[in-house]
Amino acid sequence: MESKGSILINLLLLLQLSVLCASQNSQDFDFFYFVQQWPGSYCDSQKSCCYPTSGKPAADFGIHGLWPNYKDGSYPSNCDPSNSFKPSQISDLTSSLKKNWPTLACPSGDGIAFWTHEWEKHGTCSESVLNQHDYFETTLNLRQKANLLKALTSAGVQPDGGSYSLSSIKGAIQNAVGFAPFIECNVDSSGNSQLYQVYLCVDTSGTDFIDCPVFPHGKCGSEIEFPTF
Repeated sequence: MESKGSILINLLLLLQLSVLCASQNSQDFDFFYFVQQWPGSYCDSQKSCCYPTSGKPAADFGIHGLWPNYKDGSYPSNCDPSNSFKPSQISDLTSSLKKNWPTLACPSGDGIAFWTHEWEKHGTCSESVLNQHDYFETTLNLRQKANLLKALTSAGVQPDGGSYSLSSIKGAIQNAVGFAPFIECNVDSSGNSQLYQVYLCVDTSGTDFIDCPVFPHGKCGSEIEFPTF
């Protein structure tokens, strides 16, 4: 028969183990990439685009996603197949999502397929921190904090089809947000490199921008186009 002392020790060990497991579950990623895309560059490519069923989006950066990442450059995905996207959980955010997180994929859609993909592939990997509603609300809040078009146009970088130095684009965003971005380029229908997506790094709570522990792979030229939309 176990003594009261040994039972107490076993209970303490179980408690320590449960605390350790909880800590590990809350740290199942290291940071977020918050990614915004320029619609003019999405559409001006060989793949082309389709406007949402609600009409042409504003000529502004739209959200692509909020993606949990590891410091070694890898990332988790599709973490909880049982936690599917439920439109009813974000009904109060739908109008803001249509404006700030519009779909440009073909065929034309209302955004549900896009948001479903982002939640199920990326959002479920942050569910230890953010439930579905919090995930989308948090991302919309980050969009308000990082007004990329204002940052660029204030620095004289305009979406006018002209070419700008990569350093001036990075500098304008860093001056406005406080942290260095990663710039992703794509290629237009004529083969020219253009400003496509901007990555900023966010802490695991989804609240504050941070210095990126690691940047994605990819490289832009020293001069890139900023196309109209």
